[in-house]
Amino acid sequence: MSSYVVALDVGGTSMKGGLVSENGQVLVTDRRATPRAEGPDAVVTAIREFIADLAARGGADLAGVGLAVPGLVTATSAVYAANLGWRDVPAQAFVDMDVPVMLGHDVRTGGLAESVLGAGRGVSDFLFLPIGTGIAGAMILSGRPYGGAEGWGGEIGHIPVFPDGEPCACGQFGCLETYASAASVGRRYSERSGVPGVKAEEVVASDDPLAIEVWDEAVEALSLALATYTLLLDPSVIVLGGGLAEAGPALFDPVRTRLVKRLAFRDAPPLVPASLGVNAGMLGAALLGWTAAGRPSVGTGWTMDVRSAPAVS
Repeated sequence: MSSYVVALDVGGTSMKGGLVSENGQVLVTDRRATPRAEGPDAVVTAIREFIADLAARGGADLAGVGLAVPGLVTATSAVYAANLGWRDVPAQAFVDMDVPVMLGHDVRTGGLAESVLGAGRGVSDFLFLPIGTGIAGAMILSGRPYGGAEGWGGEIGHIPVFPDGEPCACGQFGCLETYASAASVGRRYSERSGVPGVKAEEVVASDDPLAIEVWDEAVEALSLALATYTLLLDPSVIVLGGGLAEAGPALFDPVRTRLVKRLAFRDAPPLVPASLGVNAGMLGAALLGWTAAGRPSVGTGWTMDVRSAPAVS
């Protein structure tokens, strides 16, 4: 096997890993559960074991390791993650081998992958907004993910779109995430209808007046947040991803229409779907791994169709 990196995308529920060669070939993919119920030490141990097992499948030519992790992150430390419970975990704690390691914020790492390999390829300024259980954005400015002064940049899910609205788990009121995340769309319909366990995709597909009302509020919240972002940072394009983006025209068409109306004196940026799907975080982590190995230009020359890469099952 040729030289490769181990790439790992760590989520609160599962970890998606792979081996990626210098020419962009995805050699191996795998998935494991994240044992967050067992505490932060157990999660760190599980990551270390997963990386070691992937490396053992790749052979001796391991060039580096890249990890996409949630929370407040620097290239060398997982500073804090509320959903995993860890604080100040150094990058080297995740590996047993003497290889270079680089960490990245999970959403910004996915945005990096979309920038280099996906829907944002060739675009210097765009917003990557995956809408799933929660909402956070990756701001790509001048071709690079931007995390802000302290690494908290991109928390668009906590823009108060309705300042007098519903309480958010973050402690604020009326946050975008409270109205437009996939989890919130299902929750808000269940609360109003009395039907437990409804999923967002069921709300989107329903012609029930309550479902239409909940979905309309989600679209309204999203269009408000995107108008604010557009007026502040003037992106060339907005890339929507995550589970809710799979609603397709049911999401894109009304959000696009409302965004155009809210930007009366200027054109709205195009809304396009993300192209890397579940592989985005892992491919972004691979780019981090090659940067850690001293080859930061790796990826810019990849000509593979990443959509044909083996998906993490």
